[in-house]
Amino acid sequence: MTDDPDVLVLGGGSGGYACAIRAAQLGLSVVVVEADKLGGTCLHRGCIPTKALVHAAEVADTVRASERFGVLGDLAGIDPARVQAYKRGVVGKLHRGLQSLIASHGIQVVIGHGRYLGERRVDVAGQTLRARRGVVLATGSQTRELPHTPVGGRIVTSDDLLELEEIPARAVVLGGGVIGVEFASVLASFGTEVTVIEALPRLLAAEDDWSSKQLTRAFRKRGITTMTSTKMVATTQSGDTVVVSLDNGEKIETSLLLVAVGRRPRTAGAGFTEAGLELDRGYVAVDSLLRTNHEGVWAVGDLVRGPQLAHRSFQHGLYVAEQIAGHDPVQLDELDIPRVTYTQPEVASVGLTEHQAREKHGAISTFEYELAGNGKSQILGTAGGVKLIRIQDGPVVGIHMVGHRISELIGEAQLIVNWEASPDEVAALVHAHPTQAEALGEAHLALAGRPLHAHH
Repeated sequence: MTDDPDVLVLGGGSGGYACAIRAAQLGLSVVVVEADKLGGTCLHRGCIPTKALVHAAEVADTVRASERFGVLGDLAGIDPARVQAYKRGVVGKLHRGLQSLIASHGIQVVIGHGRYLGERRVDVAGQTLRARRGVVLATGSQTRELPHTPVGGRIVTSDDLLELEEIPARAVVLGGGVIGVEFASVLASFGTEVTVIEALPRLLAAEDDWSSKQLTRAFRKRGITTMTSTKMVATTQSGDTVVVSLDNGEKIETSLLLVAVGRRPRTAGAGFTEAGLELDRGYVAVDSLLRTNHEGVWAVGDLVRGPQLAHRSFQHGLYVAEQIAGHDPVQLDELDIPRVTYTQPEVASVGLTEHQAREKHGAISTFEYELAGNGKSQILGTAGGVKLIRIQDGPVVGIHMVGHRISELIGEAQLIVNWEASPDEVAALVHAHPTQAEALGEAHLALAGRPLHAHH
């Protein structure tokens, strides 16, 4: 093993392995230190396994609704063991592919708990490695727990729920953010009676208010109960039941309590504080170039305050690798990173919310196009819509979408926002018919003042 590589990456998750691959492509020697498995949270406990469950849930919904489409079929039930086998198969195949990709670039992987020592050094099981050109901290995040709600038994985190061995009759989901609503959607599709409790006034509080209302309405139609502006004050677990006490005096009996109150940066035991790294309320403090207060040391991904998204971590990793190699990469603008919540229906967005746009730009205009007017959406049987936000007489600065499979439109949406396109420019593009992408075209036509299939 090389004790003094050009680049030393602490963490082999999304940001870490992306940085390692790009650095190797640029001719640098790289060592990755990973405490568990290459791929990190995203591949093993986050994006991939969660979305495998989301797809299994979608299949269940499709079978359940098959007669609506003239296809006769019955949903005999959900086999958790087979769902898990399917999920693990997907994760396993991608994990093997990643290991092969890392090896093909000549990147050395050290399995063990790494501890940052300062001066571009990392300790692994008593062996000290030192980077010649840069250390990249990429230890990611972990589930956030509540101090007065011990996890165990029928009280679980998202990590635990990914290993679901039985379908609970009832579930309370504490937290109406991305993680909470995604698992609420999956459980409901599997036949669980679900209640979501959120302390803030609405679900997905980081999204546009319009998107939150669309999702809440869809959840209500699916039989998912949402209780916003509500806090949990106590829990009691006895046998197969958890009693959840709320601040409004109500008590709910449930088979399962999912604590989904977000994730926190994984810094414990990593030596950051002891080595003198500056922290920002638990996150590693960085400048606009992702540099820490230690020369030659960068931090990426969920360690850095901002949206906890795997694709953000990938981009962080690439951006830092380019810097270490002496290049001058385009600086990141995190406001325009696309976001997707994989509920049924999906929620996708890029750019500013209406509130943010009014605060930043003052005069704006908006348009909402309902999917009821879109042919493909009617074929799929989905409600929802597209909301556009533009600066008055200027470019589109925010796109918000809700609907089945609507995440497939986020690619075009991010190009529109990031290239600062005007509604007239997008209206001139031809969108294939019948596709849901037409909804984006129709919305831009309307915002440009020449609607076709929309009332304006």
